[in-house]
Amino acid sequence: MTIEERLQDLGIELPAPSSPMANYEMTAQLGNALYTSGAGYMRAGKPMITGKLGDTVSVEEGYNAARETALQLMSNLQAELGSLDRIKSFVKILGFVNSTDDFIRQPEVINGASDIIIEVFGDKGKHARSAIGVNTLPFDIPVEIELIVEVKD
Repeated sequence: MTIEERLQDLGIELPAPSSPMANYEMTAQLGNALYTSGAGYMRAGKPMITGKLGDTVSVEEGYNAARETALQLMSNLQAELGSLDRIKSFVKILGFVNSTDDFIRQPEVINGASDIIIEVFGDKGKHARSAIGVNTLPFDIPVEIELIVEVKD
């Protein structure tokens, strides 16, 4: 089964790929490693949710934002690679969570990205990960995520 077929079986339609909002690329490749630029839960350049975890955004809403962000990153990867089946493995997720000073549940939020990646890619979706609390993110989005994937030749 291809990854695109797996997405169909799960009832998931990927959003349109992101476009750079400044002078950078959405991906950069070094050998077989493909790095993504940071992405958030945005559609057509507009945030779908804003605010901080520990204040106006619940853990459940943050989890969903991380999940949707991972789907955005899959779309960006598909646009770059032509097919998600070119991904050999997920190497690392770096997740930033817009948090109040006393919020300590960043890993639970970034689980939204990890869970959907494993659900879609199975064992090749397993990855190293960091979940970091920050005091602000662009456009007041609650989550920003970067990926590193290994691609097939």
